[in-house]
Amino acid sequence: MVVVPEFLIKRVYKKGSLKKIDNGASLELKNVLGPGFISGFNYVKINDALFEPKDVKFITGGQELAGESVSESNQIAFRLNQEGTLIMNGKDCVVEGKNKIVIEVMNPEAGKVQLSVEDFV
Repeated sequence: MVVVPEFLIKRVYKKGSLKKIDNGASLELKNVLGPGFISGFNYVKINDALFEPKDVKFITGGQELAGESVSESNQIAFRLNQEGTLIMNGKDCVVEGKNKIVIEVMNPEAGKVQLSVEDFV
């Protein structure tokens, strides 16, 4: 299993991209680490709001994928410098000021990968 240092994982999040949308939030990611795959979305947490895979959409490379459809058998290729948008629906969660964001995904090589950052709105 590959171990990815936390300081590198944090670079995937595009600082300043957190946005409040109707009944949810959106944010931007950019793969600055190298070619890889996402084999599952475990959850996204913004402040105290927990979004399960059914509440998450990932838009990348012209495709919109439901979080619950991403699996070991239906992986997302996330190439170097590829960008993506995560959209979370179902909960009002973004506050003025500091917001804590935790994204946990699965990767075939590294297993569970967790990105934990703060962003300001």
